[in-house]
Amino acid sequence: MADLQEEFALRESICRYGRSLFERGLTPGSSGNISLRLDDGGWLVTPTNASLGFLDPARLSRLDAAGRLISGDKPTKEIPLHSALYETRGAARAVVHLHSTHSVAVSMLPDIDPEAVLPPLTAYYLMRVGNAALVPYYRPGDPAVADAIRGLAGRHAAVLLANHGPVVAGDSLEAAVFATEELEETAKLYLLLRNMNPRLLSRAQIADLITAFKLHDLAHPDAAHDHGPG
Repeated sequence: MADLQEEFALRESICRYGRSLFERGLTPGSSGNISLRLDDGGWLVTPTNASLGFLDPARLSRLDAAGRLISGDKPTKEIPLHSALYETRGAARAVVHLHSTHSVAVSMLPDIDPEAVLPPLTAYYLMRVGNAALVPYYRPGDPAVADAIRGLAGRHAAVLLANHGPVVAGDSLEAAVFATEELEETAKLYLLLRNMNPRLLSRAQIADLITAFKLHDLAHPDAAHDHGPG
């Protein structure tokens, strides 16, 4: 009974966060998807063609550890994205994929550093997101995108899919949602500040954050520092 109650609470959480993201315009229509890895190795996943603003807890897709559908509606076609992040990010318990406007816009810009798509504009971007990576364009649902994410070898919790949107893993659903929101807000700041020579966090400030908050996943801070908007 306890396990069933816990799973019901997790289903409710997916729906609650999905509705919040949708109502704030972070993923329109039936775009975006959320998954949550369970203790038995299976997943709860949002269904295909489902709006995140109108999810039904009982109709979420329940997959076993091998990715087979056990109950609920047919899962999102973006299962390869989620699977690749779970495989390469051992601590990941949730993955959020959105079509948020500013993150998509950044993914379409030329000369973006694929290892650090945004500069260190704020402390919370580094604390919650780290360095987001960019992977090339693949059509939605293409299994090849999973190989591209595996190629990052787990160095990034956040990935921008070119001309598509962000995919972010977290050690909880809340952490994944908050990191996705921070990524979107930083992308918005980046676009607002392009060609304005903003003051970025210094190397010393970045090093202090890494030490203070144990940001082990923050890859190549110097590269991020040198990547300015403009």
